[in-house]
Amino acid sequence: MRKIKFLSLATGILLSSLATAQLKTTQPSPSASIKQTVGLTEVEIEYSRPSMKGRKVFGELVAFGETWRTGANKATSIELTEDVKLGGKEVKAGKYSIFTIPGEAEWTIIINKNTELWGEGGLKQEEDAARFTVKPTKLNDAVETFTIDFSNFDGGNAVINLMWENTKVSFVIETKANEAIEAQIKELLIDGPGAGTYYGAARYYLDNNKDLKQALVWIDKAIEKRPDAFWYIHQKAKIQGNLGLKKEAIATAEKSMELAKANKEGDYGYVKSNEDLIKELKAKK
Repeated sequence: MRKIKFLSLATGILLSSLATAQLKTTQPSPSASIKQTVGLTEVEIEYSRPSMKGRKVFGELVAFGETWRTGANKATSIELTEDVKLGGKEVKAGKYSIFTIPGEAEWTIIINKNTELWGEGGLKQEEDAARFTVKPTKLNDAVETFTIDFSNFDGGNAVINLMWENTKVSFVIETKANEAIEAQIKELLIDGPGAGTYYGAARYYLDNNKDLKQALVWIDKAIEKRPDAFWYIHQKAKIQGNLGLKKEAIATAEKSMELAKANKEGDYGYVKSNEDLIKELKAKK
């Protein structure tokens, strides 16, 4: 009797496991993701890849003049870490869906803010981030499976290609890498580091008890660029004090306090900070 009960229990567990198990099969249109750095911008495109399988694609499977999700399953998406231009149109950093309207002579590319669409239903033009047209080109060799890639890298720009059957559609992605690099060159090589950079370096050396003589050089450069920054001058007094320059440190703290008192927007607590520092310095032998 106990054996029968055990067999019944084991059979029940097995049937329960089979009922809850999920069958895994291959996808007819497998999902894909392509990540690419363009200039200084990270771009990621996620899409599903249908195949021709002997079918006529454009003009039949994908009708001309009708909106297409640009792949299969969930609409294709593009994510940008920086503001760019797509097809000459400004697009802010963020994630978007890509829809297209294929045509024999012209395609419309739609960059839409709704990234949760699975089909064309629900697509609203008022939610477009950009919409532009491009000319398709004919490929000599057929592309069996829908493919998206990047090509023609040129400084901060590149080309995004949509390819399927004998059709290739391309549009330019333009980033602001060149402007950003020019700004860095101007800041670092022409103008030199800013006041904040020198202050940050000096403060780091002070807080971590590193080369205080170097910290004094950097804080002087920061004050040279921002002579009204009484909080910079206060840090200089602390550096001088730690270097044993008591008289100079007191004079610097008094200057910082004077500027803090005169500041129309308030002293941010630096009057008291300087008073405390001066008291501390005077107490030192």
